[in-house]
Amino acid sequence: MAQFFNGSQLYNFLKMAKELSENTSFNISIQTLIGIAFGIATVVGMWFALQADIDEAKELPVPPPPDVTRMEYDMKDQLIRQTIMSTQEDVKELKERLVRMEEKIDKLR
Repeated sequence: MAQFFNGSQLYNFLKMAKELSENTSFNISIQTLIGIAFGIATVVGMWFALQADIDEAKELPVPPPPDVTRMEYDMKDQLIRQTIMSTQEDVKELKERLVRMEEKIDKLR
């Protein structure tokens, strides 16, 4: 603060700060009061809207978990098993190719 005031301004500022009491008055324009009132009304309105949404959410029924039919479970199980078998076949094929490649490399040496 001291860097923005010269000596006499700082003294006047400190003197004014000490003079704040019940009789101290502030000058606030009507436009500022309307702005403050509008801001408070907005916050209060949002609070009540939020509380209403919370109360409504408490009353809503909980959706039941999705039912998985036996047929759907069997189909998924079968798909997983087919995928595993296919992957095993691919691994066997890759192993065979690797062995052939190793044999070719050995012949080249």
